[in-house]
Amino acid sequence: MANKDRQKRTERQARAREREALEAARAASTASDGKGSSKAVAKAAPTKEEIAKKQSGFLGRVRTYFHDVRTEMNRVVWPSKTELKNYSVAVIAMLLIFGVAVWAIDTGFVALLVGFTGLRG
Repeated sequence: MANKDRQKRTERQARAREREALEAARAASTASDGKGSSKAVAKAAPTKEEIAKKQSGFLGRVRTYFHDVRTEMNRVVWPSKTELKNYSVAVIAMLLIFGVAVWAIDTGFVALLVGFTGLRG
């Protein structure tokens, strides 16, 4: 777990450095060029109003939803064939073990009830 936390922290630090570099580049370009480069920066990062205009209406929201689904599916880490095979075997084995355990417990309870009540079924 410590390695995982360390990796997350490193990734957060890298993202923070990238944001700082991007903000510094934006500040430098707006300071040196004036209005001309600020328009280019605004086009690179859409404002909240532009995003709201794209998402307005039912079709815009549906389009945004499917775009987000596609983006998330690209982030998924799919298991390899060997991992999938191992996981499947583990699941089937556990199903068999628990199935036999439930059957044994059920049979035991039925035997106890038959012995206690004297009813034969």
